[in-house]
Amino acid sequence: MIDPADTPEEQIRKQGKIIDALIRRMNRQHELGNSAYATFQSAISLQAQMWAQSRDLERTTSELATVRIERERSRKNLTSALAAMEGGFALFNRGLLEVSNELFQTLLPDISPRIMPGLTIDEYIEAMLSSDDLVGTDGRLFGALAQARRSVVGTAVNAVVAELTGDRFFQVNLQRTSEDNMVILLTDISRIVLQNRSEKENLIDRQANYLQAVFQNMTSGVCTFDGHGRVKMYNQRFRQLLGLPYTLLQTGAELDHLFQHVKAHAVFEDEDGFDVGFWMERLHKQGRFRTRLRHANGRVLDMHSHVLPDGGFVVDLGDVSAEIRTAEMLENRVAERTAELTEANARLRQQYEEKARVEEKLREAKEAAEAAVSSKTRFLAAASHDLLQPINAAKLLISTIKDATQDAPVGPMVERLQASFTSTEQLLHALLDISRLDSADASALQPSDVCLGTLIQGVYEDQKRVAEQKGVQLDVVPTMVFVRSDPVYLLRSIQNLVVNAIQYTPSGGRVLVGCRRRGDDVVLEVWDTGIGITLADQSRIFEEFTRAGNVPIGSGVGLGLSIVERTCRHMGHSVSVKSKPGVGSVFSIRMEMVIGQLPKPEERVPAGIDETQSLDLIVLVVEDDPSVLFAMVKKLEQWGASVLGASSTAEAIGFVQDMGMPPDIILADYQLEGADTGFNAIGSIRQLTGMRVPAIMITADRGDHLLRMGGENGFPVLTKPVRLRKLRPLIEWLTREEMVPLDTIGTDQSRQ
Repeated sequence: MIDPADTPEEQIRKQGKIIDALIRRMNRQHELGNSAYATFQSAISLQAQMWAQSRDLERTTSELATVRIERERSRKNLTSALAAMEGGFALFNRGLLEVSNELFQTLLPDISPRIMPGLTIDEYIEAMLSSDDLVGTDGRLFGALAQARRSVVGTAVNAVVAELTGDRFFQVNLQRTSEDNMVILLTDISRIVLQNRSEKENLIDRQANYLQAVFQNMTSGVCTFDGHGRVKMYNQRFRQLLGLPYTLLQTGAELDHLFQHVKAHAVFEDEDGFDVGFWMERLHKQGRFRTRLRHANGRVLDMHSHVLPDGGFVVDLGDVSAEIRTAEMLENRVAERTAELTEANARLRQQYEEKARVEEKLREAKEAAEAAVSSKTRFLAAASHDLLQPINAAKLLISTIKDATQDAPVGPMVERLQASFTSTEQLLHALLDISRLDSADASALQPSDVCLGTLIQGVYEDQKRVAEQKGVQLDVVPTMVFVRSDPVYLLRSIQNLVVNAIQYTPSGGRVLVGCRRRGDDVVLEVWDTGIGITLADQSRIFEEFTRAGNVPIGSGVGLGLSIVERTCRHMGHSVSVKSKPGVGSVFSIRMEMVIGQLPKPEERVPAGIDETQSLDLIVLVVEDDPSVLFAMVKKLEQWGASVLGASSTAEAIGFVQDMGMPPDIILADYQLEGADTGFNAIGSIRQLTGMRVPAIMITADRGDHLLRMGGENGFPVLTKPVRLRKLRPLIEWLTREEMVPLDTIGTDQSRQ
């Protein structure tokens, strides 16, 4: 019922009215109830309530007085604080001016009467902008006000600098202090602005002096002109470069006068450069102009002109005399060097042409040499058959004559004749091997996995009798190591080393053949206790037709080691020699082993066959050369065989048909008349008889393909001139068992 916000007097008045109403109610109840005691109790209760409310009212009155005193004190303190502030201050509550200090009210005198409590903030800013005392602001006040209204309470102040009359500058700061309050602070920054302005002017003055010093000390000459062609500013370098007198080059001097002086003392490369009008036109159209002039004092100057923003232009002079002299000197040197190079080029061209002629002659000579080598290779390859055929025939005939005249007086002569033919045969084989190994692609070599033990054993059996005849002990160390090499030429290489060792070892000496393992390699070694080789000869004995100095005359032509070297070089083997004169030699061939290769069982021709017994066999010989056929027939008949000599497959078939039975063995040459071959003869007779007739291919062709074909068709291949000490044991070995029908071996191995 009593509003605490009312004044104490109003609250006391309302309490009195309440007490009177309560007393009247009590009197009415007393009259109606006729109970004095009840009335007395009610009066006592009301009096207690009235005293309690009186005490509360007095306490409230005291508190309100205290609040009124504190409020007046705070207002006085705020007024004193605002008056003591150096800047202007104003508080706007809900957009209306509530309190401000004197500086805020009197800052702009012409609008001071309008600054009263209740003034809106928008009205104040409009009044401020319309004041005659305001020169300008560096921003938009209304924009700053809008930004302050949108900002969060307590965020950064939005400031605008205002310039007033009398070089006064104030910073206007607007900031929200609560949801309803906005504060405007006016801070005097005149001293700071004026100080910055003074410092800026001093800095500009210093920079101007600095620029003037730089301008005067530039290496280039610079002069500026106004839009009418009058001198505004120049440095001394400009005057020095053009050689202008002090009286002529002054501020305000006409460009035309300067040109007249320069025209009299310099030469422009561009003749239009003499015309001031042309120069000015070019500057206005293009904004720049460039020319070069040569002064009478010897200087060469580059002149550059550029339009300035105020319509004038600047002329820049650069002394390029040193560069021009350097360029001219370089041009002279280049010209001299060009002449020298031209002369040298002519000499080189002449030398090149001469070299080209020499190279052409060398090419022709090389082609001729290659053609000669190719012709030699083709000749030896083509003539090998024709060369070996008569030698084979002569060798057979000599062997036959030797056996027939052992006890005759001509026996020694026949032996010498046989030795001569043996030397001729060896020389011919060596020449053919050299020819094949010297071919461009070494096509004669056919590498495969080879068992060294088999090759060494074959050489041992072939050379054992020769060693025994000379009184030399020949021993081999058995081995089953496999290597990757050409079996034919590796065999010949081992044979050449063993033959040389036996040949140059005196009677009573020893030759040993064996292998040593060196990591993944194997080294085949041939040891002898022969005459030895000097260190000087060891470096050249592998060349063709070269022999050591201590070799007796007539002991060979020096081709065996050359064949060994060529074979090893083509197959990737290494060959070496260690020797000491009078002690002996050891020749080595180092090869890479083939790991995991197992030895294959081979049937070997048994040694020790008694050749004095008669060869009771029917032998069919197929040979198209009459001399060879005659010699072979005579030799076989001398051994006791019945021989049928045929020159072709057809004639051989006729002999077999006439007999009505197969021969015991066939000896066939590979190359017969025309397209006929020994393969045809062997295969046809086997087909005709239905029996696997033993056969031996005897040929002058030393190609490996014949060995492979012979292995595939079940017969061995011997090369001409045939070695008789191999031929007879081989015949007896192949005919030791009875022939079997072709159908019992599954496939016809005689098929070509």
